[in-house]
Amino acid sequence: MALRDILLWPDPRLKQPCAEVADPASLGDLITDMFETMYAAPGRGLAAPQVGVLSRVFVMDAGWKDGDMTPLALINPHILEVSGETEAGDEGCLSIPGVTARVARATRVRMGFTDLTGAAQERVFEGAEAVISQHEYDHLDGLVHFDRLDPEAAARLMRDYEAQR
Repeated sequence: MALRDILLWPDPRLKQPCAEVADPASLGDLITDMFETMYAAPGRGLAAPQVGVLSRVFVMDAGWKDGDMTPLALINPHILEVSGETEAGDEGCLSIPGVTARVARATRVRMGFTDLTGAAQERVFEGAEAVISQHEYDHLDGLVHFDRLDPEAAARLMRDYEAQR
């Protein structure tokens, strides 16, 4: 298919909540393009708003960099349950390249979503998959990982990002 341009912060489309997808089957080309773009970037997750499409869909593959391909597309995802336990880790973002932030995320999350056939799915994510799914889910609500930081830390990292552009 085609590689898509990844929007860079502070593009205003990255701050907008996304609309539900009415026809999941119509997303085949978009999802194919998103996987190609994610792998080429190279990232482990990519949300539709990062390629300028304000729809509630993201793709992820936590294991491909380690040789374990586990591609997954989530359409209209919703969080059903998060663990009370959190863990902080360094997160990067394809829309904010070159700057990582230490973000606390739930260590386990259960999500419901629709697949390309329109079938309802449910899955539990742990470890890297939990982090990636929460990060990409945030994009669908118009949030980036800097929004999960205290204002002082976010401002410092934003200055670092702007200095390298």
